[in-house]
Amino acid sequence: MTDLLVTNGRVVTQNAAREVIDDGAVAVAGDEIQAVGPAEELAADADRVVDAEGGAVIPGLVNPHTHVSDILLRGSFAEDRGLLDWLYNVKRPGTLAMTVDEHALAATLYCIEAIRAGVTTFVENDTEVVWDDWSTIEAKLDVYDRSGIRNVYGAGMVDRGADPEFQELVRDIQAREPGVDHPPLELFVEETDTVVDEVASLIETHHVPDGRQSVWPAPVVVPTTTNRCFREAYALAEEYDVMTTAHVAEAEAEERRDISSIEYLRNVGYLGERALLGHCVQIDAGDVRLLAKTGTAVAHNFMANMRLATGFAPVVAMHDAGVTVGLGTDNSILSDTVNPLSDARAMAGGHKGFHRDPGVVPAQTAFDMLTIDAAAAIGHADSLGSLEAGKQADLVVVDLDHPHLTPCSDPVFTLVHAAQGFEVDTVICAGEVVMAERELRSFDADVGDVLSRASTAAADLVDRTGFE
Repeated sequence: MTDLLVTNGRVVTQNAAREVIDDGAVAVAGDEIQAVGPAEELAADADRVVDAEGGAVIPGLVNPHTHVSDILLRGSFAEDRGLLDWLYNVKRPGTLAMTVDEHALAATLYCIEAIRAGVTTFVENDTEVVWDDWSTIEAKLDVYDRSGIRNVYGAGMVDRGADPEFQELVRDIQAREPGVDHPPLELFVEETDTVVDEVASLIETHHVPDGRQSVWPAPVVVPTTTNRCFREAYALAEEYDVMTTAHVAEAEAEERRDISSIEYLRNVGYLGERALLGHCVQIDAGDVRLLAKTGTAVAHNFMANMRLATGFAPVVAMHDAGVTVGLGTDNSILSDTVNPLSDARAMAGGHKGFHRDPGVVPAQTAFDMLTIDAAAAIGHADSLGSLEAGKQADLVVVDLDHPHLTPCSDPVFTLVHAAQGFEVDTVICAGEVVMAERELRSFDADVGDVLSRASTAAADLVDRTGFE
């Protein structure tokens, strides 16, 4: 029995042959794809039919690296700042001043924007976790559950305090904003046993195997994580059959060792098929070979790296070496939108310009980084990222009936180089319609009310944090 039939569309399967079926259909039974093929062959009776009306039917987009709560700080004081200036003078003071209700509101706004952009799976990196109270975490997880899309919650792990040299550097940076209420650097530091136990408990409580909600151990950055904590994080990933993620080699300030961060992670046993490394900007050819040899995946965060001027990650070299790379949107106050299609356009063009080679990062490669490669990067290539029988029924209909998308001889090229994200019409996750005709079906909250409350909360947050 077919529960849902999406028909009359240009089906971009993202299967191994990257097949596009011009007049195609996708049949869904329960939460799985039952069949993919020509519309005339899948014209069976279904409980519900979605007419794609000639639009592109694509896999749900996978965002392998993002941050959620700081969406309420969007547009606030993030210009002309490097990574540490932005982190210690804007993001960290702002997010720590938020109430539980504000975190839930931020999560709601984030999910609305993500759904409207065609995202059906995202990996949140929560880097500001105070482990004596789960209320903020659980408030966000509740929102994610109600959103109808998939989420991975990366539970931030910090078990090493900053060394005196780094503390002095941060104090010098914070001097730029004397009116801001700066939290102490040691606020997030926990004993290794404590943070490992907390993450294990969170996984046992909220991780849903084969469900829409996952929890991963997430050491925040190399300088704030001990050797043992990295080993324990990877061990937790193996024990609970999940993955682990960390921010690695994002800025030059992190690379103060005689060995690179990638070599260090190899030495302490953190590289491997269960590890997803965010950024990897400050790495060399030897590091790329290590990533490829160990099967370690990377989340490339192009727009955030550009906004902070941290540099170009060697994505072309990674692709050439066979490293799996997904494209993340990172912070919504750096990329400034939760919009993978828009980011893919900028990313593909940016690398062409940087390398002075129009042949690097072709449209198909860029689209892979949002779909099948991003799914592989988060350990779900067998269930997400393409439209194939037996995979999860996560799919998106993109309306191609726009002047800027006409003509459309190649839907993949058009999606990468012309689409802007707002053209997403319908979103389906696990066989459930989450959005239809741009109207959300999963949240019971009124979108206009959410936008109004978010604007009010953001203004209040900026005021009480001490920003000027």
